[in-house]
Amino acid sequence: MTPFDVVVLAGGAARRLGGVDKPGVSVGGRALLDRVLGACREAGRAVVVGGRRTTVRPVVWAREEPPGSGPLAALAAGLRHVEADTVVVLSGDLPFLRADGVRTLVDALADGSAEGVLSVDPDGRDQPLVAAYRTEPLRRELALLATEHGNLTGLPLRLLVRELQLLRLPVGPLASFDCDTWDDIAAARATIREHGNVLDEWITAVKDELGIDVDVDTGLLLDLARDAAHGVARPAAPLTTFLVGYAAARAAGDGPEAVSAAVADASRKASALAARWADETDSGTGAG
Repeated sequence: MTPFDVVVLAGGAARRLGGVDKPGVSVGGRALLDRVLGACREAGRAVVVGGRRTTVRPVVWAREEPPGSGPLAALAAGLRHVEADTVVVLSGDLPFLRADGVRTLVDALADGSAEGVLSVDPDGRDQPLVAAYRTEPLRRELALLATEHGNLTGLPLRLLVRELQLLRLPVGPLASFDCDTWDDIAAARATIREHGNVLDEWITAVKDELGIDVDVDTGLLLDLARDAAHGVARPAAPLTTFLVGYAAARAAGDGPEAVSAAVADASRKASALAARWADETDSGTGAG
């Protein structure tokens, strides 16, 4: 897989939010900035341009000079700390950004000769802050713009992207959804609570909160909880899934893949036990 760093622009005045600390606004129990960083677990180095705060992962902090001098100045400040040949550039207010979406941008860049891959929203608008770039061409164009205009203060992003050789990648409506207003934040909070989203959102939030970076078969665990509740007793469901997690924790030293396999194995064993328990109850003799 192509290695990459990430630069997150998390400054700005948030005027349409009344000047609140937008990256710290909670959506689904997690700060917007943490949601973005959580989607960039694969990044070798995460650089955040903005005010310091507690974050879900270690980051390198940067700040444009003077603060508030615009996205190009902020991007240039962040790029000074980038080490990888590929850099993902993101705004700090993307509540629905996903790790697979970030990887898609990086892979699309690696597979071609373009200098950058931009997300394009369903309305056909370029999203230069949901994009992957080759680091050196990005630095080159920023330097040329700074020379041409004297500095980068207040310059719009379109001046940068129009000079790069770009591939445009259409994305769904949520992939580039950002939170500029309180209505946007309300919509994001409502969306993650919809039936089709709430479970995945909750599991992701819990893993981030607990510092767990492991993928498990959610359906398998839900089936186990159902079997324990129906075949034994309702309180057996959470207690059984806890014991499965404890069993999996013993494999933690062998890496995330071993933990996922241990969860699956323990779940199958516990489900089989619950089925045998239920058979005995149904037959009344134990002969089943």
